[in-house]
Amino acid sequence: MKKPSILAVDDTPGNLVALESVLDADFDLVPAESGARAIEILHQRSDIAVILMDIQMPVMDGYEAAQRIKRIPGCEEIPIVFVTAVYREDPYVKRGYEVGGVDYFTKPFDPELLRLKMGIYSAFRERAAVLRERERHIRETEELLNAGRKLSAVLESIPVGILIADVDGRICQSNDEVARISKATTAIERDDYGELIRWWSAGGDALKSSESPLALALRTGQASHNRRVEIRCFDGSSKQLLASASPLLGLGGQIVGAVIVIKDTSETKQIELELESRVARLVSLGVEIEQAIRA
Repeated sequence: MKKPSILAVDDTPGNLVALESVLDADFDLVPAESGARAIEILHQRSDIAVILMDIQMPVMDGYEAAQRIKRIPGCEEIPIVFVTAVYREDPYVKRGYEVGGVDYFTKPFDPELLRLKMGIYSAFRERAAVLRERERHIRETEELLNAGRKLSAVLESIPVGILIADVDGRICQSNDEVARISKATTAIERDDYGELIRWWSAGGDALKSSESPLALALRTGQASHNRRVEIRCFDGSSKQLLASASPLLGLGGQIVGAVIVIKDTSETKQIELELESRVARLVSLGVEIEQAIRA
C-alpha cells in the first residue's frame, strides 16, 4: 500500500532531517527548502496529502507560501499544518488559520502526536479525493443517461442493434433489435436488462475485447465502422456481426460512454444463398424446358 505523501517546508536542513526521522516509517516525506520550492513541487505533483509548513523562513514566510498554495488549482483542500518555535501567541495563530492553516505545532513537538495528526489529516485528504471521484462518476452517469433518453426514441426506429455503454464498458441501454440478433428470450424483449447484462458478460466477448470498436471508442475517443466480430447467442449458437462504435461525450468534452451499432451479416448471407438457389433453379428449369422443346 502506498504511503501518504507529506510535503515538509523548512529552510533549515536539520529540521527536515528531524521530520523525516519521525515520519519516514509511515509517510513519504517530500522536502522543500523554501516556500517557492514547495509551490514548484505542488505544480508537479498531485499526490500531496498534507503540508507541514515552517513559518519563519526568509524571502517568503510560511503565511505567504500558504496563501499562494491555496490559489493553486487542486491544492485548495490540502491541509496545511504550521510548525513554529517563535510564533505561539494568539494573533499569529489566528493569522495562520486565516491563510488556510488547519493546525499548529510548536517546537519541540511530540513525535507520537505529530504522527497521529499526520495520519488523521492525510485520511481527510484521501476521503475528499474518493468523494470527488464518486461525484465525477455520478455526474458522468447522469450525462450518459440524459444522452440515452434523447436517443431512446430513435433507437427503436433504426433497423440495427444499438447498445449504449458507460465509460467502464457496462451496458445500460439497448433496443429490441439487439434482443432479436442475440436470439434473446421473451424476458429480455420486455427490457430485462439483467438478462442482457448476463449475455454481455458471457456471449459478447468480441464486442468488448481490448481491440473491439467499443474499447477503441472509450480509450481513444475514435469512432470505428463495420468491424467483423463473432458473438455467441443466447441459444449457444454463433453469429457473425458487423460492429461499429462511437464515443459519447459529456458537457465538458470528456468521454462518458459509447454507442455500439451491430448488424447481423448472417441474414444478408442467407438472402444471398437463397437468391443463388433460386437463380440456379431457374437456370435448371430453363435447361429442362429447352431440352423438352428439342425433344
